[in-house]
Amino acid sequence: MTLLITDECINCDVCEPECPNEAISQGELIYEINPNKCTECVGHFDAPQCVQVCPVACIVIDLKQPETQAQLLDKYTKLSALKENKENETDLK
Repeated sequence: MTLLITDECINCDVCEPECPNEAISQGELIYEINPNKCTECVGHFDAPQCVQVCPVACIVIDLKQPETQAQLLDKYTKLSALKENKENETDLK
């Protein structure tokens, strides 16, 4: 399942740099997680890194966006391929 940052977020800035998929960004009021980029760190780590570092435990599973481990792994594979393509394009310039 994708993760969600609740309104209990204190904007402490510790979660954003921990996300290997760059799925976390500053929203209008609190940090937000892009569900198209969030893999719960599947493919990178054993546990979601943002959850590990959050001092107020405001990052929870988004029950409105259920995903299986297989779906998260598939998303990770696709995101990794996109990132690799961008890096290759940059190297060619």
